Amino acid sequence: MGLRVPDVWNVVGDDHRNDAAERSADDLFALVKRRSQETGGPYVPTAVFASAYLGAWGGFSVIAVALQWALERAELLSPVMASRNAAFGGALLILAGIYQLSPLKHACLRHCRAPIDFIARHWRAGLPGAFRMSVHHGLYSLARCWALMALHFFGGVMNLYCIAGLALFVLLEKTVPPGH
Repeated sequence: MGLRVPDVWNVVGDDHRNDAAERSADDLFALVKRRSQETGGPYVPTAVFASAYLGAWGGFSVIAVALQWALERAELLSPVMASRNAAFGGALLILAGIYQLSPLKHACLRHCRAPIDFIARHWRAGLPGAFRMSVHHGLYSLARCWALMALHFFGGVMNLYCIAGLALFVLLEKTVPPGH
């Protein structure tokens, strides 16, 4: 028998519920695993959960590199991998802006802002369950971030200011309450 949805809240415990929103899904999965071990319940190695999540991002990275090569061959990127074509750069900005305001983006962001809710709602026992949950969470994360990652082709993949600005934006987006 594995953990059921109500068990996730019991495993996390009162002392961790308040800071649950500040934790990543991997941290919460590790906490559930640790508490399950302490109580003699079944557990799944966190590595299984992390591997599928990282696999989803690894797959995205392969696609991004292929896209980068195609854009370089089409001479749309400069040597520092920034847009060298105003129409291409403008299209990237418009596409990212539209997606940022879309219902899909906001749905994915809700899942990423509240990883404890994600784990409680999507909990699956055992190794296959952990893998499935991780893929599911990884896809939400990708859907939340892909348009922002595409903006690296506007500002420059190797541009430290672009990377830092986007990282700050993602941090604020994930931590600042909605509507602020």
